[in-house]
Amino acid sequence: MSAVNICIIGAGSAVFSLRLVSDICKTKGLHKSKVTLMDIDEGRLEAVHVLASKLAEEMKTDLKFSKTTELEEAVAGSDFVINTALVGGHGFLDRIRTIGEKHGYYRGIDTQEFNMVSDYYTLTNWNQLSFFLKIAETMERLAPEAWMLQAANPVFEGTTLIRRKSKIRMIGFCHGHYDVMEVAETLGVHKDELDWQVAGVNHGIWLNRFRRRGEDLYPLFEKYASKFDASEFRPSNPFNIQMSPATIDMYSFYGLVPIGDTVRNSGWKYHYDQDTLEKWYGSPWGSPDSELGWKWYKEQLGEVTNATLALSKAIEQFPGASLEKLIIEGSKGLSGDFAREAAQLYDRNSMSGEQHIPFIDAIVNGNSARFIVNTLNQGAIKGIDDDVAVEVPAIVDSDGIHIEEIEPALPERVVQWYLKPRILRMEWALEAFNERNPELIIEILLRDPRTKSYEQAKAVVGEIFDSEGEYV
Repeated sequence: MSAVNICIIGAGSAVFSLRLVSDICKTKGLHKSKVTLMDIDEGRLEAVHVLASKLAEEMKTDLKFSKTTELEEAVAGSDFVINTALVGGHGFLDRIRTIGEKHGYYRGIDTQEFNMVSDYYTLTNWNQLSFFLKIAETMERLAPEAWMLQAANPVFEGTTLIRRKSKIRMIGFCHGHYDVMEVAETLGVHKDELDWQVAGVNHGIWLNRFRRRGEDLYPLFEKYASKFDASEFRPSNPFNIQMSPATIDMYSFYGLVPIGDTVRNSGWKYHYDQDTLEKWYGSPWGSPDSELGWKWYKEQLGEVTNATLALSKAIEQFPGASLEKLIIEGSKGLSGDFAREAAQLYDRNSMSGEQHIPFIDAIVNGNSARFIVNTLNQGAIKGIDDDVAVEVPAIVDSDGIHIEEIEPALPERVVQWYLKPRILRMEWALEAFNERNPELIIEILLRDPRTKSYEQAKAVVGEIFDSEGEYV
C-alpha cells in the first residue's frame, strides 16, 4: 500500500471529482493517500470537500482531504496533479459562441471542421491554454517529479502544447474509446471476446483493430452497415450517436469506424444546420453540439450541480445521515444515466471508467494495466510528426508508459484526409496562441465555409479579442 499526494484542479466539477474520489476509495493500494481539492469557486469547492470526505468515511478508507483556492498550495508536494479545470466556465464558452453567431458563424467560430465539440475551444480559449502552462510551470517549481494528468479540454492541443513547452511528466486522458463496446454490443459480440485497438488524436480516434479470437470482425460490421436504415435511428439522448447514420457514412468513406467523439468531430457535411444535424445524428437533438443538444447537457449538468450543493448542506446539517441513501434517493429524479452513476459510486466492484486513478495505481503500485493515452507520437502512428500528441493504447506499469504497436496501421485515407487536416488546425491554433496574434485567427477563418468576406472574419475576431479582456 502506497500513500501519495494527489491534487485535483477544478475540483468544483462535482460529478468528475466524485468519480475520482470513489475510484480512490475502491483502490486499496492508495487508501492512505492525501487528496487536495482546488477550485476558485469556494461554494462548489466546499460542497465537494464535504461529500468527498463523507464518501471516503462511509467506504472506510484512510484518505485525507484538504481544500484550497490557491494553485500553488494545491500543487506543492504533489505526486499527481489532475487538471479538470475549465477557465471561465461554460459562461465564457457561451459568450464567445454568441459573438460568433452574431457575425454569421453557426455554433461559433471555434466550431471548425474535425473539431465540432462544444467545449473544445482552441481558437479563442487562450485563457485555458495559458492556465495549462501555468500549472506546468508551477509543477516545475514545486513538484518537479510529479505527473500531470490532463482531463480538461482541449486535450489534443493541451497535451501537445505542454509536452513541447515543459519537461514535466504528463499524460492526457479521455473516455471516448469506451464506445468500442457499443459497436461490439450492437453486433452481438461480447466485450470479453474482443481484441481491439484504436488510434488517432483526441476526439479523432479510429477502430483499426476489431477481432474476436483472431477473426476480423469488420465483415460483420460491413454486413450491419449494408442493412442499416437511417430512418429508424432513434438516439436515447444527444450523446447516443456512436451507431448513428454519421458513423455509417464516415465508415463508407474512411474504411474504418470512427469511435466516440470522432463521430461528432466530422466534416461540414454533417453540421451545416439543425436539419442536417438531425439527419445524421437523429432527432430531436441532432448531436450534443446542436443548440438543443447542448441545452440538454447544460440542464442535466445544472441539476447535478444543484443536487450536489443540496447534498452537501444536508450532510453539514445532519452529519450522521447516510450519504449513500441520500445520493441514491436524490438521483431518482435525474436521467437514467445520472441515476446509474450515482448508484455506482458505492459499488465496490465497479470503477467509474475514468482512467486517472487506475493509472496512478499502475505507476505507484506496479499494477500493470492497459490504457488509452494521449502522449507524443514518437513513431507510434506512421506519417505523423513525433512531437504531435496522439491517442493510442499503452501498457502502464511502475516503469512507465509502453505504447503498443499500432497494428494494423491506420490506412492512408484516415491519415491524409482526417488526421493531417486536424493536426494542421491544431498547429494553426497553437501558433496563434504562442504569438498572441489574433490576425492568425482571421486567416484561419478565411478558410471557413461560413466566411463570406474578410470584413466578416475581421469583425468577429475583433469583437471577441477586444471585449473579453481577462478571458483571452
